[in-house]
Amino acid sequence: MGVSDHGLDLSRIPRHVGCVMDGNGRWAEQRGMARTEGHEQGEHALFDVIEGALELGIEWLTVYAFSTENWNRPDDEVRFLLNFNRTILRRRCDELNEMGVRIRFVGRRDWRVPKGLIREMDEAIELTHNNNRMTLVIAFNYGGRAEIVDAVRRIAAQRIPARMINERTIVRHLYDQEMPEPDLIIRTSGEYRISNFLLWELAYSELVFSDVLWPDFTRRDLFAAIAEYQHRHRRFGRVR
Repeated sequence: MGVSDHGLDLSRIPRHVGCVMDGNGRWAEQRGMARTEGHEQGEHALFDVIEGALELGIEWLTVYAFSTENWNRPDDEVRFLLNFNRTILRRRCDELNEMGVRIRFVGRRDWRVPKGLIREMDEAIELTHNNNRMTLVIAFNYGGRAEIVDAVRRIAAQRIPARMINERTIVRHLYDQEMPEPDLIIRTSGEYRISNFLLWELAYSELVFSDVLWPDFTRRDLFAAIAEYQHRHRRFGRVR
């Protein structure tokens, strides 16, 4: 089942899609596996979705890879996730570069993130920075509230007068000022919450919640979410 089977209007494809990739641990537990095996399977889902996004011509895809709250998980799972994300970068960076994908990261680069991982993140950014087919934004050590706090701190450090601060001021101090606001946010695994993802940016995003656990999520599910998006009317507070 491809794009045509969902009856998608290719002239109304969302420019920016965000994904909260939830359900890896539950997927594994349902099969009597270690939670880490669910994360490994989730990698296959991620790359199928990336290929589907490229097929549709989506310009920006932002995925929630590791949140500021994920540090509260068991130590062995945190260590696995850190090493796993590093392994994906090593194994898949050249592939993404060949596909014309530009890689970006949003999130805090604090003392908890290993220096070696930060170095490999920077290498991925440098390798792919001239690509323009699609931008893949990886939200790593990211939290929506943390992003807003960090923006306010940068504004305060610049001593910008209060009367000069408006929404544009805050946007200029977010992690990635070039990233457009997401048109569509997809949350998997049957959970109906945002979990601190892109809180500032999603003010007028369409939200689609899927019961599919992330390791089972495919490009067909992406197409279905976009089909639902295309049936909605975005008014941005105005009367249609």
